[in-house]
Amino acid sequence: MEEQKMGEVTTENPISDRSPVSLLSQVKYEHLVAGISGGVTATLILHPLDIIKTRFAVNDGRGHNIPKYNGITNAFVTIYRQEGFTGLYRGVTPNMLGAGASWGLYFLFYNALKMRLQDGNIDKPLSATQHMICASEGGFLTLLLTNPLWVMKTRMCLQYEGAKQKYEGLVDCCMKIYRDHGARGFYKGLLPGILGVSHGAVHFMVYEELKRNYSVYKNQPISTKLGTIEYLAFAATSKLVAATVTFPYQVIRTRLQNQNYSYNGVLDCVNQTWRYEGWRGFYKGLGPNLVRVIPATMITFVTYENISHLLLNYKLNASANA
Repeated sequence: MEEQKMGEVTTENPISDRSPVSLLSQVKYEHLVAGISGGVTATLILHPLDIIKTRFAVNDGRGHNIPKYNGITNAFVTIYRQEGFTGLYRGVTPNMLGAGASWGLYFLFYNALKMRLQDGNIDKPLSATQHMICASEGGFLTLLLTNPLWVMKTRMCLQYEGAKQKYEGLVDCCMKIYRDHGARGFYKGLLPGILGVSHGAVHFMVYEELKRNYSVYKNQPISTKLGTIEYLAFAATSKLVAATVTFPYQVIRTRLQNQNYSYNGVLDCVNQTWRYEGWRGFYKGLGPNLVRVIPATMITFVTYENISHLLLNYKLNASANA
């Protein structure tokens, strides 16, 4: 075999032989911690609006002993007058656990899936479709782990005067659901929840596209930390789009989880809602929901972005100084 001549270019390409980045190697606890922090902070501040949104969503206008309110302000005043301050924070424990776990796990899974597609390079741009796929996969994994918390949160939020079932706390709620419905009771509303994964997909796709286009406009790497105003604006815009497009699934999911009235599955709930309320029935509670979720998302994302950047930079600096 002839020796290779000096300066001759070889055909080997070490880059092409590089093994693909594994998903596990991209799992970073910093995203989990930052997501939990954002979710818990937003929930503690805005839980009363979640109470109001939940009660609006289950009110189908056909009685069932469900209290009726004339708008958000009337609902807030009525609940406070009849149930006190604690009434505005019914279900806050499972809501806080659910929001913290959901946002933490969502950001953890989403970023790991995204980094795998980026081959570990955080400045490698992805398409809108790729962002949507990562968000859908992350949302599905998160839903399977957190649906029991959302069932308990919904039931505890619906403990008004005359309700069929009352709970003395999170543990009591858990035990009664298992006693009455078994393990399947914790997964009521799972099917519309799976359909609702589209909400997170639309939300994160719009958010990432806004950040990417802004970074292109500013001629800076897409991983560059933005200002608080930019994060607030992008979070609010993306949430408004996603919430409006996908809100009907939330109404159906909430009604299926309601302990005070029963439907024979998703299709029965959809049929009855359409029959008695028309298309407007699928958007009941949209107003208070937007009032709640847009500020909540703004708080969550600003908290997440700042804490995640802080933790990741601290880890990077610690490694550099080691």
